[in-house]
Order: sequence, then C-alpha cells, then structure tokens
Amino acid sequence: MRYRMMVCTLFVLCALIAPAQQPSIPSTGNPGLDQYRASRIAIFTDDFGQLARYSDANAALKPPAPGENRVVFFGDSITEGWHLDEYFAGKPYINRGIGGQTTPQMLVRFRQDVIDLKPKVVVILAGTNDIAGNTGPMTLEQTEGNLASMAELAAANGIRVVLCSVLPAFDYPWSPGLTPAPKIAQIDAWLKDYAAQKGYVYVDFYSAMKDDRGGLPATLSGDGVHPLPAGFAVMTPLAEAGIEKALK
Repeated sequence: MRYRMMVCTLFVLCALIAPAQQPSIPSTGNPGLDQYRASRIAIFTDDFGQLARYSDANAALKPPAPGENRVVFFGDSITEGWHLDEYFAGKPYINRGIGGQTTPQMLVRFRQDVIDLKPKVVVILAGTNDIAGNTGPMTLEQTEGNLASMAELAAANGIRVVLCSVLPAFDYPWSPGLTPAPKIAQIDAWLKDYAAQKGYVYVDFYSAMKDDRGGLPATLSGDGVHPLPAGFAVMTPLAEAGIEKALK
C-alpha cells in the first residue's frame, strides 16, 4: 500500500512539473497553411478579431470635423498595404486593414474599427482569405453572409456602403491548390447583385485587373494576391469614383 501511494505521489508530481503541451489546431492537409495557422494560435485564442490592433489609434482619433467626408477602408492585407496617404493625398481616409483576416474576424471588430469612428463612407474589401481557409473551412454563403452583415450594420448606423469585388487570384502561395478563381468570380457576382438590391455602391476591381486565367498578372502583383504599386494605381481611381458616388 505504501509503495502504491509513493507511485501515485510521484505520478502527480511529474504531471505538475511537466511542461504544458502546446495547443494544436486541426490539419488542413496543406503544410503551408498549417504553418500559417499554427503561427496565429495566440491571435485565434486570445483576440480573434484583433481588437487590440487599432484600439489606441481609435482612441486617439478625433471626431470628424464639420463637413469632413471621413472614409474608413476596411479589409485585410490588401487594404493594409494600400498607403492611403500616398494614393489619396490630403483626403480624410482611414486605413483599418489587418493582414490575414477573414470576414468573421472583420465582423468581430466592425463596430470598433468602423462604426465608432463615425465615417460617412466605409469601403469594404474582403473575402479572399476565407477562400484560402485562414481561419478554417468556410462556404461561399458564409462569406457572403458576413459581408452582408457588415454592410447592413454600416447602413443601420447612417454609414454609406461601398462594396468592393474580391481581387482576382489564380492560386494562393501559402495555400496552393484551392482553385480560388471560380470561387472569387462567384462571390463577386453575388456582391454586384446584392449591392444593386440594397442600393450600395459596387466597385469592380476584378474586371479591371484579371488576366486570362482569372488571376492577377505579374505586372500588377508579385505573388498573385497582393497588388504592386501598379495594382494600387488601377484600384485607386475606381475606389475614389465609388466613394464619390456614395457621397452623392
């Protein structure tokens, strides 16, 4: 009996001092995507929407001045990499893009990073990371529902909505083999119809930028997903026209 008690005590002690196992996530079968998702476990578990990212900047932001046409650009890495101060010089435009985010993550932070900033217009560009599976498998209908929720939240708070097409992509470097091109085309067709039904502005980057494969040409993107300056040069006047239409 004494021997058994000693063994049990040692077992408990070993369990207490053993290093905690690292959390894991289900494999997608794609090593590149698995590595990306593993690198973001802390984000997925501690701050899924990454509310902390812009909390200080939002707190420091003053209310819009009288007559100011404040615009929030809301999206993922494509938006984050769009240097608004360069492409829209002198305009009161605010960038709230976060690289890698999917539409469920964006929906979590929509009130903090859009509504509470009291813009006149929000420019929403999102969805490609959903197709890539960054936060897990998603259907196109789920992506569309999240985009609709963001647009309707904005409209309910007096913010005019500009919905942007998902940029073309033939493949994702971090998640190859998913054939995103036809899925992107399907979401964009839905976005165009939905915007028309609701009276929102639709900006069609896709038609202006796609190549014959339904992807981004090398002249506009170095990796087939993220625009080069030449790509942003195509997008900027289209976005500006959409904003002007929304303000009217």
